[in-house]
Amino acid sequence: MPELPEVEIVRAGLAEHVAGRAVGAVEVRHPRAIRRHLAGERDFAGRLAGRVLRAACRRGKYLWLELDGDEAVLAHLGMSGQLRLQPPGTPDEAHLRVLLRFADGGPELRFVDQRTFGGLSVEDLVPVGGALLPRPVAHIGRDPLDPAFDFDAVVAAMRGRRTGLKRALLDQTLVSGIGNIYADEALWRARLHWARPTATLTRVQARAVLAAAAEVMIEALAAGGTSFDALYVNVNGRSGYFDRSLAVYGQDGLPCPRCGTAVRRDPFTNRSSYSCPRCQSRPRRPHP
Repeated sequence: MPELPEVEIVRAGLAEHVAGRAVGAVEVRHPRAIRRHLAGERDFAGRLAGRVLRAACRRGKYLWLELDGDEAVLAHLGMSGQLRLQPPGTPDEAHLRVLLRFADGGPELRFVDQRTFGGLSVEDLVPVGGALLPRPVAHIGRDPLDPAFDFDAVVAAMRGRRTGLKRALLDQTLVSGIGNIYADEALWRARLHWARPTATLTRVQARAVLAAAAEVMIEALAAGGTSFDALYVNVNGRSGYFDRSLAVYGQDGLPCPRCGTAVRRDPFTNRSSYSCPRCQSRPRRPHP
């Protein structure tokens, strides 16, 4: 799933090109793309036709388009979902799943998803902590780039948990937006090992890794996000290039940019963790 920088870049493109426009017609090309909309294809299309997309919003890695009224179109990008803008009459993409035409006759919004892990659904908006969120996203915490993110509260919650540091960073109920890539990069910048028990962190260390996560994601935003293949693109089909700036993620065996030690890859859940054995010393009693 794309992480915060990639989702924010898509959100910004939607805010510029889609917000304020009225939906003319909706075509569902593959039922799996709206499987989370339990009322089915006809209801999904009927609830969007004629509605105005008021704003493009994000909470962590979750993206939605607010509708007039207390509803939103929630987009799950999954591993390969793309929201693309195309002029009317553009040939269909090979994996086009949902097509939104607009009343103004301008560029269409297309949901393209090769692996069909993602999807769209119309959801109620509910008030949570001063914000309106789609109901399935209500449990998601704020991210380090959110102006309302409470660093002190998250530091205290992190230090109070009995878990490993990377697991805490990936816990979207605690701090949202950080995935495998930016967790590894933030840990490297903060010189902390991914298996460090959170209960052993000082407040300074916990705040440092959160600040590093914010820093690396801001840099990724400036670079258009991280693209390892053609599956992540912005609304205009362009890829990001932050992968050229990664210090440790995916760099197994290459020299650490800071000390020259070969980067190490360790298994982590069903994925991998990348770290520098010298800059990020493994704790004596690591948390699994």
